[in-house]
Amino acid sequence: MSQYYNMGDEVLWNPATGVSRLFLAQVAAFERELGIPSGIGHMEADDSEVDPVGLARFAEELVSRYLRGSHPVAAALSEGFTAVVAALAANARIPLDLGEGDRADRLRELVRGMRPAVSG
Repeated sequence: MSQYYNMGDEVLWNPATGVSRLFLAQVAAFERELGIPSGIGHMEADDSEVDPVGLARFAEELVSRYLRGSHPVAAALSEGFTAVVAALAANARIPLDLGEGDRADRLRELVRGMRPAVSG
């Protein structure tokens, strides 16, 4: 089984149900941590509607926090999720500034690797 993350009639991502559950749990955690909504709607009948404006804001803040963070454990805990959200934003044609420097280079590499897995 799988679930769908849609933007209008376009499928942005179609992960397995277990992967989707884990992703949504992380979405909720980071919404609380950042204090802003993600733009990712509730899962209903295996479909979630993605608001591109909300996702853009969430992804920008998530990337910014990851890039400016200084705690290695916080970076490790957020790195993979940040890459998945950035890949989802790319699927939605949302431009993101992934910054400069070693951490930004690492994030770019992760996003490139994630793009085939985060697809419709």
